[in-house]
Amino acid sequence: MIEYIIMFIAVLGCILTIVQRDLLKAAILSGITGICVTILFQILLAPDVALTQAIVGSAIVPVFLALAAYKTQRMEDDD
Repeated sequence: MIEYIIMFIAVLGCILTIVQRDLLKAAILSGITGICVTILFQILLAPDVALTQAIVGSAIVPVFLALAAYKTQRMEDDD
């Protein structure tokens, strides 16, 4: 049962990341999916894959996305 809840949170995190207009917030929200997938791998008794996912999906990818968003110029909407 807990697996379904974690999967739902992961999908919700993906949807929130996609619809987010601020790139920095989207980078932070992308870590939610990584954390949920890490927990699922740990529940499925794959600790080596969970450790790799925790490093890559929860730490490295959001940091690189945040750095890319920080280095680009923001364009404000005039509407």
